[in-house]
Amino acid sequence: MSLATLAHQHPRVVDWAIRIDRTPAFGWLALQCAALAPTWAWMARRLQDGSDDPLGLVALVALAALAWQCRRELRASPRLGWLALAGVGTVLATLLRTGGGGLPALPPLASGLVAVLSLAAGLLAFLPRGVAALPVAGLSVLALPLLSSLQFYAGYPLRVVTAEASRWLLAPGFEVAREGATLMVDGRLVIVDAPCSGVQMVWLGYFTACAVALWARRSDRAFLRRLPAVGLLVLAGNIVRNSVLIAFEGAGHALAPWAHNALGLVLLAVVCGAIARLMVPARVAPRIEFDRPLPGLITAEGGRRVDTVR
Repeated sequence: MSLATLAHQHPRVVDWAIRIDRTPAFGWLALQCAALAPTWAWMARRLQDGSDDPLGLVALVALAALAWQCRRELRASPRLGWLALAGVGTVLATLLRTGGGGLPALPPLASGLVAVLSLAAGLLAFLPRGVAALPVAGLSVLALPLLSSLQFYAGYPLRVVTAEASRWLLAPGFEVAREGATLMVDGRLVIVDAPCSGVQMVWLGYFTACAVALWARRSDRAFLRRLPAVGLLVLAGNIVRNSVLIAFEGAGHALAPWAHNALGLVLLAVVCGAIARLMVPARVAPRIEFDRPLPGLITAEGGRRVDTVR
């Protein structure tokens, strides 16, 4: 049988396989998003009932912008490791949400975490190799409606740490005593409440780190090496903000609501700016290459160059 005959008489399943192989990257990602539709429905319900802040939408927009920016560089042949991980993660997220296949049903936030990480794996399967994986995974986690959960589990410990650090900073100028997340400043009771825990600053700080790292094309190793500094910058910014507010409260001159908000925005901008600068690679000064001596020229260091060509 000749090749021409085989080309005309091959099974139809070969044509289907070729069409599947030629499916664009956005087609595969759309199919994966459709398979994870229950997770998106839960996220939408949680945002609509007011139980969480809609900051996760910003992370989703950042991921969509990344995919659109790299649309001309998307791989025609996906990386099989990431693609397999995306498929397994999608199936696992479905099983964990419903409790099928012998696996226990987990809370929606836990199964949603598996779902967004599997979507990140599907996106990484088609993104060019120069795009770091950890910032993409970080943005996918930040897309979850998790601020209220972070406030519930981590809010009080953060408030205690902030109150203790503020006590040390204010001790030279005030008589300060701490009990839990409450400070007694010169006889005035000041409570470090939930908005002062810095959870939103944590979210915005790590979002800035992930977004700038992707924009600057940082490697996974460079991004991971700078993450501890990101946490320290966020914690320091929140401590400074609360210390200033508590100092005004303790002195009997509480700031007006507009000044309170303005101070928070200024320090948030400073922290996010420092994180962005941390993630941007340092500029390397270009090397200056001196001209090589030309034939027929006498060049002496520190002297004159005399042309001997006649």
